Amino acid sequence: MITIENGKVLYGEGMDAINANVVIEDDKIIEITKDKVRGGKKIDARGCIVAPAFINSHVHIGDSIACDVGDGKTIAEIVKPPNGLKHRILEGSKPEEIINSMKRSMNDMLASGTSTFVDFREGGLEGILLLEEASEDIPIRKIVLGRDNAFFDPDVGNGEIKSITKNLLKSCDGIGLSGFGEIRDEVVALIAKICEKHGKISAIHTAEYEKLQEDSIKATGKSEVQRAVEADLNALIHVTAPVGNDLKLIGDSGSSVVSCPRSNGTLSVGIPPLSDMLKHKINVLLGTDNIMFNSPNMLREMEYALKVTRGYYREYFSPAEIFKMATVNAANAFDLNTGCIKEESTADIIIVKQFSVNSILSLINRTEPKDIVGLITEGNIVYIN
Repeated sequence: MITIENGKVLYGEGMDAINANVVIEDDKIIEITKDKVRGGKKIDARGCIVAPAFINSHVHIGDSIACDVGDGKTIAEIVKPPNGLKHRILEGSKPEEIINSMKRSMNDMLASGTSTFVDFREGGLEGILLLEEASEDIPIRKIVLGRDNAFFDPDVGNGEIKSITKNLLKSCDGIGLSGFGEIRDEVVALIAKICEKHGKISAIHTAEYEKLQEDSIKATGKSEVQRAVEADLNALIHVTAPVGNDLKLIGDSGSSVVSCPRSNGTLSVGIPPLSDMLKHKINVLLGTDNIMFNSPNMLREMEYALKVTRGYYREYFSPAEIFKMATVNAANAFDLNTGCIKEESTADIIIVKQFSVNSILSLINRTEPKDIVGLITEGNIVYIN
């Protein structure tokens, strides 16, 4: 048993700041109490915030081998599959180089308070196995969404797509598709249907910038968002450039949106309309996207997301809503029993020095990795500084 004592606890899905002790047994939080707890290991969190660990809902961890390469080139030149700059770098890199770069990024995530990440895993089964090898002995939860280059090939029939998808799903948690510019609608719908049948996740990059939307409407009479909703995917990545009634369609569908504001800023494609998404009751998550553009640091992502949203709308935007995008919203989207501190939740917890009276703003505005006193994942102490 572990008891985190004397801290300011962000309790429940509302992230209410309360003075309490958190009692952990095995991998679960078994009690939140103001009473003294006897027995077990004690962690003194006096002067600290006790918060849920972060969930990074969209990364391309293989890009760790190409940090800051291609700056100034267009988004298509850098990441459009199958011949983008990053894909050529990955193809030309040795497996051990890719593995070592992935290890570095996973350790960076742990150091900055992230317990879980969702990776769009390129390279088919081989790419999945590379990540499995890289993550051995690293105490981080990974949700792996695979893909295969055959998905891009117009000459590959639906029967073969079905077979490839089923084989991939034996080794990963779902399928993460690049975008409608590379994949036929019937293939997207087929993959989403297979994922649903097998209880797996389906996701796609959608409406990342205006030209994609324009091209989609010109070619099909539908926006990328409409096509994604019709395919019944679980998660849409980006939606930086919605048009018409796109946001209403997503809200009505129940699909989640993973926003990646720093990536959008780096690539000069826009600012995600987070406030409008929430008005349409969309479950919004945060991801740091390509590691070649950004560090996988959710503290940086939250701060940028909060401030750029306030600047974009010229009005107040709640820091609690941003914090939920990095925690409980993601847990709900991916059916994880974590993302908030409450009884019976999985114990994924960070202990962080508090610098201001507003606990959530202290985390978003002030915290650096060096200020994280401790990280617990699945009830196990990863580090106590």
